[in-house]
Amino acid sequence: MSTVRSHVVLGTSLKMYFSHARTLAWAKDVAAILAAAPAVADGRVEFFVAPSFPALPEAVRILAPHPVAAQDVAAAETGAFTGEVSAGELAEIGVRLVEIGHAERRRLFRETDAEIAAKCAVVLGQGMTPVLCVGEPEAGDPSTAADVVVDQVDAALSAALPATTPRRVIVAYEPHWAIGAAEPAPAAYVQETCGIARERLLQRYPGLTLLYGGSAGPGTLTALGDAVDGLFLGRFVHDPRNLAAVIDEASALLDCFTH
Repeated sequence: MSTVRSHVVLGTSLKMYFSHARTLAWAKDVAAILAAAPAVADGRVEFFVAPSFPALPEAVRILAPHPVAAQDVAAAETGAFTGEVSAGELAEIGVRLVEIGHAERRRLFRETDAEIAAKCAVVLGQGMTPVLCVGEPEAGDPSTAADVVVDQVDAALSAALPATTPRRVIVAYEPHWAIGAAEPAPAAYVQETCGIARERLLQRYPGLTLLYGGSAGPGTLTALGDAVDGLFLGRFVHDPRNLAAVIDEASALLDCFTH
């Protein structure tokens, strides 16, 4: 399914790479970059970041009005769950998106489809947007990869979000085998996988935004054309100047689509 791009979404997760001080310094540098970008000012390029939990309140303040995401959330709404953070508290401090189901959470913490679905439900229940990470564990053919993507999205959303409900959901397609790799997955592979998956998913989830992650960097957005709505960026944007370069790339692509 081909689309005419009028809006690009860029996001990143800082995982556990930064200290608290470095996170806030990075956020201030990024806030200045966003303020200086015309395509961000007019809403054509949207950017969000998921810092660590302790940095969330200050990141929300520094980056306002741009959305800030949490890297995880408790599957329960409240209760005796030591060390967990509820969706309600995240919403209370101004968090607007929550990353759910990343490959590392699935692999290292053995998160199941049921847990991921419960997390999506509590996030949607608080009026926040899930950033649902999906992807196949091993390289194969695009049709099989698209089946995995659709199955994972359905497992996460079908109970909490009835079909055709126009609620915004961000799906970050990250082939597990491409995360942290030297190069992103081949553009033709991503284009075909996302094309098949998007056509099927938009019939059920009309508010869906599809991003590509997995070693995404300079040139990735251009290479993918209109196959995705944006990028979920990795360590490349630990240097804010690299984020500025991707915003410039997104702006140039949008100009091409509108002229």
